[in-house]
Amino acid sequence: MLELYTDRLKLRSLHASDWEHFYALNSDPKINHFVRVAESQDALRCKFEQRANTWSYDSGDWLTLVIETVDTGQFVGLTGLYCQHLEEQRAEVGYLLAADCHGKGYATEGLKAVIDWACLSFNVHKFVGHCAKDNHASARVLEKCGFRLEGLLRQQLKIGENWLDECAYGLLADERRL
Repeated sequence: MLELYTDRLKLRSLHASDWEHFYALNSDPKINHFVRVAESQDALRCKFEQRANTWSYDSGDWLTLVIETVDTGQFVGLTGLYCQHLEEQRAEVGYLLAADCHGKGYATEGLKAVIDWACLSFNVHKFVGHCAKDNHASARVLEKCGFRLEGLLRQQLKIGENWLDECAYGLLADERRL
């Protein structure tokens, strides 16, 4: 079981008891506005069960970590990474926070912890992050973690009937902000 700590946060592996939070977060249309159309409960249950399994760097699966406050244990959201490109030493990062936890710096703090841990634990050369062009809050999280905008992918992301432009961000491991 993985546990990471920051001054304010605990990041840990998913437990079976996290299902309600996982479902609420991933099915909320407001939270997922720039991410995806909310998936069915069955689809989310399958995703949850897969992500609750023991993770390894070379599994080709997303590492999903629960973010909680250290002082109260309040559920904040989810963060993690995806290491599909092992030979290229590249990892994709992601995060999704509960609406009442937006604007408190939790996404930035949690993402920095994941990146630092991955740099110390694995030979990651580059981290990649994506967000819809109009998702300014998510772009700001990536930028505060040291990511640089590397390109705009026009009409890359389809959510419902709408095509959205997507920004591609990159962070070289040796450029991260400690």
